[in-house]
Amino acid sequence: MPSDRAVGREPTDTYDETTSVLVVGGGYAGLASALFLAHHGVASVLVDRHPGISVQGRARGINQRTMELYRPLGVEDRIRRAGRPFDDEAGVVRCETLSGEWTWLLADDTRKPLPELTPAEFVMADQRSVEPILVDAARERGADIRFGTRCVSVEADDDGVTAVIEDVASGDRRTVRSRYLVAADGFRGRVREAVGIDRAGPGVTQHWVTFLVRADLTGIVRQRAMFWIVVNDELGLGSFLTTSVPDQWAMSVSFDPAQTPAASFTPDRCRELARSFLGTDRPVEVLDVAAWEEAVGVADRFRAGRVFLVGDSAHVWPPAGAMGANAAVQDAHNLAWKLAGVLGGWAGEGLLDTYEAERRPVALALADITVARQRARFGEDPGTEDVDDVLCTLGQRYRSTATVGAAHDTVYGRELTARAEPGQRAPHLWLDRGGRRISVHDLCHDAFVLLTGSAAVRWDGVGSLVARELSVPLRAYRIGSAAAGADLVDVEGVFAARYDAGGATLLRPDGHVAWCCGDAVVDPAAALREALRTVLGRSG
Repeated sequence: MPSDRAVGREPTDTYDETTSVLVVGGGYAGLASALFLAHHGVASVLVDRHPGISVQGRARGINQRTMELYRPLGVEDRIRRAGRPFDDEAGVVRCETLSGEWTWLLADDTRKPLPELTPAEFVMADQRSVEPILVDAARERGADIRFGTRCVSVEADDDGVTAVIEDVASGDRRTVRSRYLVAADGFRGRVREAVGIDRAGPGVTQHWVTFLVRADLTGIVRQRAMFWIVVNDELGLGSFLTTSVPDQWAMSVSFDPAQTPAASFTPDRCRELARSFLGTDRPVEVLDVAAWEEAVGVADRFRAGRVFLVGDSAHVWPPAGAMGANAAVQDAHNLAWKLAGVLGGWAGEGLLDTYEAERRPVALALADITVARQRARFGEDPGTEDVDDVLCTLGQRYRSTATVGAAHDTVYGRELTARAEPGQRAPHLWLDRGGRRISVHDLCHDAFVLLTGSAAVRWDGVGSLVARELSVPLRAYRIGSAAAGADLVDVEGVFAARYDAGGATLLRPDGHVAWCCGDAVVDPAAALREALRTVLGRSG
């Protein structure tokens, strides 16, 4: 597959080093960006000011769509293992103290297997456990990840981005020149403002402090929930979470910084608050304290020239529904293959505009959904909790020049569509490849995929022919029965119901449908050639 490795990292007279993509920020969005870029063969440098992965669990819950993206990269099993401490968790609890009476607010069915819709399952695993897996996987593929390194300044021009980075410990500074920059530096990150992008929305809605403690809570935590909402006169509003480490727990309280500065949450103060959470005395060791802000906002633009926003830098909303971290990973996945195409020379620069066209409407929709869900969970508007998680997770639809013939005009339809349509996530299929059961989504990760029925002989050889002509990474598969000589066997016999068995369906590297073509086309090669040129923003 073409790559931009020729850009390299060799110093020049002007810059200390160069790279294809500089990623600023090492949370979910940044690490996923580095991983997906490396998977596409794109050189990147990631910098993050923190010394390493935070011990705070923070985001938890990896939905089925995100797990689909991880599957072809070989990290699915590692993430599943990281989530084993959470296997017995279910539901949401409201209480005055953990020692008192619990009221169950929400039954948990998010982890119910959906084998007819997706090969992946929802995994509960906290950020503390998953981020090291992403770091290792990205580095295994060649990503240069540097913790303890902050981005001091960013200056973009028509040809690239110049950034000054600084080693936090030594103060040593280096100038890095990159073709593009991915800003994954969070809600308070400075890159967005530096490139002149505004953010709409109410902004900060609540201030929180989270303290990680070690304590034996035998007899108090009688059953593991996804989280506890704890409300009493001493705490005000608080939340309680399990972690992946035995006898470690995360306690969070909201506060008004005008009345109670974040610095006032000393270990002694946190131990007092822990007693208010528990409703009884237990020995508690405070391990870490961090203040953070709950906010709502979506950037007015996701791109400024050669700078792109992903994750919380682009959008932020309450944590209800585990949509924030998952959206961050999905942002990164959407952008990575497009950067790879432009840097590799097989896509036009205009393809990069489709990142904002596709992901910003999703962010706006999810912001509304999660705000309503948060209000319902905290009792402010109990009638709005009815959210179709399956539709929210698997039903996101794109409309941009990177799809041909998309008929919808909203992110979500009324229900999940079971038949391939341009712009939507490809319908799931179970396939047999040489005795191994795979999903159609396992085929979509580093190239376009052209699917045809085993009887659609007029499409034979068309995919490889056009791929060579346009120098585009593309794999073609005939789907059907082994007796009919199919490349991949349709295990459940549903290909014709979900795809056009007589025509062809073009899937993008991110698993969304780019184009559908019926069997009446006169010249299949010409039709595929035109579709790819349109999707990739190539004029010739």
